[in-house]
Amino acid sequence: METDRFTFSFNELMPSVSMLELTMGYRAGEAPEPVTILLREVIEEVSGLREVKAEYRVFDNISLDKTEKYLAVEGTRFNTKGIIFSQISRAENIILFICTAGKSIGEKSGQCMRSDDLLRGYLYDVVGSEIVEAAAGRMQEDLKKKMATSGKKISNRFSPGYCGWDVSEQHELFSFFPDNFCGITLTESALMQPVKSVSGIIAAGVDIKFAPYQCKICGDKNCIYRNRKLNAEV
Repeated sequence: METDRFTFSFNELMPSVSMLELTMGYRAGEAPEPVTILLREVIEEVSGLREVKAEYRVFDNISLDKTEKYLAVEGTRFNTKGIIFSQISRAENIILFICTAGKSIGEKSGQCMRSDDLLRGYLYDVVGSEIVEAAAGRMQEDLKKKMATSGKKISNRFSPGYCGWDVSEQHELFSFFPDNFCGITLTESALMQPVKSVSGIIAAGVDIKFAPYQCKICGDKNCIYRNRKLNAEV
């Protein structure tokens, strides 16, 4: 089993204001000036944080059941359902990953919300979401390069709670990270702490194809990719 670990600063992962506008539901360059001014203040304030961590582990002891649409990693079953299974069904390896932006950004957002500074709290939340996704993207790029050396390609990344995959299976996924470099914990209902964290799977293999997220066929209306993609297409 191969393991890789990463640490990043907010500054090296910070997206552009235009990208953050897309995430908030605006078209790039069209957010009201009070929003963009406050957004730049938030970016400046958090840019020095260095709490972002990511980790992945590569497994080859896997099986995929094409009838019931489930994946098993070293005997542990993940009921990914049809949309995700269609993207991983030709996998030779499955990569499990966890990633977090750290606790500070969530704490700042919560403090603002409790003091009724709702817009600033929301902007911290948006920045935290983008930072953790950027960290997962860097991790994924590293994995892509390493897999390419053996002629393999990788899929997009998929998380419990999306596209019909039950979020409760976070517990099974985290059982593969007993030393948990990222320091993420799970509540009984499988929510991650710190909140700005992601986990999931990536498939690798010579016949794997990387496909964009299928927003039009996925029922998750709160996905971070949906607003970004649909507003970019307008």
